[in-house]
Amino acid sequence: MNRILIVEDENIIRSALKRLLEKNGYDISDAESVSDATERFSLDNFDLIISDLRLPGAPGTDLIGMASNVPVLIMTSYASLKSAVDAMKLGAVDYIAKPFDHDEMLKTVAAILQQKEIADADPSAPPPADSGDGKTQIIGSCRAMQELDRRIQKVARTDATVLILGESGTGKELAARAIHEQSGRANKPMVCVNCAAIPETLIESELFGHEKGAFTGATSARSGLIEAADGGTLFLDEIGELPLEAQARLLRFLQEGEIRRVGAVQPVTVDVRLIAATHRDLKNRARNGEFREDLYYRLYVMELRMPPLRDREADILELARAFLAKQGEKLGCEQLSFTPDALELMRRYPWPGNVRELENAIERAVILAECDRITPDLLGIEVEPQSLSELEAHYTPQPEVQAPREQSRTDLSLDDYFQRFVLENQDTMSETELAKTLGISRKSLWERRQKLGIPRKPKG
Repeated sequence: MNRILIVEDENIIRSALKRLLEKNGYDISDAESVSDATERFSLDNFDLIISDLRLPGAPGTDLIGMASNVPVLIMTSYASLKSAVDAMKLGAVDYIAKPFDHDEMLKTVAAILQQKEIADADPSAPPPADSGDGKTQIIGSCRAMQELDRRIQKVARTDATVLILGESGTGKELAARAIHEQSGRANKPMVCVNCAAIPETLIESELFGHEKGAFTGATSARSGLIEAADGGTLFLDEIGELPLEAQARLLRFLQEGEIRRVGAVQPVTVDVRLIAATHRDLKNRARNGEFREDLYYRLYVMELRMPPLRDREADILELARAFLAKQGEKLGCEQLSFTPDALELMRRYPWPGNVRELENAIERAVILAECDRITPDLLGIEVEPQSLSELEAHYTPQPEVQAPREQSRTDLSLDDYFQRFVLENQDTMSETELAKTLGISRKSLWERRQKLGIPRKPKG
């Protein structure tokens, strides 16, 4: 069992992280400062040390030199990313932002421990090399993705602001990383921020920084994420969730190339390329007063649209095989392959969660697989291929105007079939009869009603 030491002065975070790691089979010890850790424990007896960057008395980076061959993972707040990069230069094996995602923390810990085991087994072995040239790879050869790749190459050569639109899970951050890596700023930092993940009361301080005493709890001056990205790229994901007050500050940054920390008098000049992304209709939100119209037009210099996976049928199996190879290598199951039924299911399923849902489904299947074949049941998709084909065959809408039959079918998604069938038959059929005819469970019927906003016929 791997032994891990947590060094964190905030009791709530320390206890939560301890419970998370113990639940996943790790032997955990904890301390509240560097001095507490060195007085109570022999650091060399641990396989990994996870430490906050800012601790009372001495910073967490001091543990790097004290722990000799024990890797140190640094935890840092969003506004301290610049310091985290410095920690990496001092020898930290990696860093993770607080508040941390549980899955991200577990994956990071597992990867560090696996790398340490390999190094301990053969100290002379070189570190594992990344596949390819280390650049972000966007998989897909359909026409829409080829056009997207061409536009990324064109826009990457400029410093133009880019707005990436697309549903959740389509790979907007991958596109942003590809732009950064192909730009002249590739050797400078890229800072990624999910605007929906930061509390509204903290967003301005996180982005623009603050001066000491600017608000309750501001015990020292801190630079913001925009300053941390100076010379490089700032990626604002879900920019549609940004509060109006922060939008005004962001607009000034785009217009003037300078920011003013919260509570500061003098502005700070920065050189940052902005890439923003959202799944919302910003133009409509601007009309409704939920998003600044002037900021919308400032962002709308270059637009990239990420196609949903349901419109990329030719890419689904290519993506699936790439994800299977990735997960198989990660878990030592390189011999895994899909059954024909699993391939057909993936090709026909509409993937409302897009590429992210596909990747998660395959990761789950690889974990659950007990032989070398991935079968449909392992993917965890409720709607079976037969049900989908029955649904299409059962209800093929007839066009009101004369048009080729093939055109009418390609213009309508499975959600269209479902919605029309339910609306036209719910007056004469019960929920059980609807579900049975569609080849799905009553639970799936209810979930799709919720997703598509189809109300049940009121009883009367």
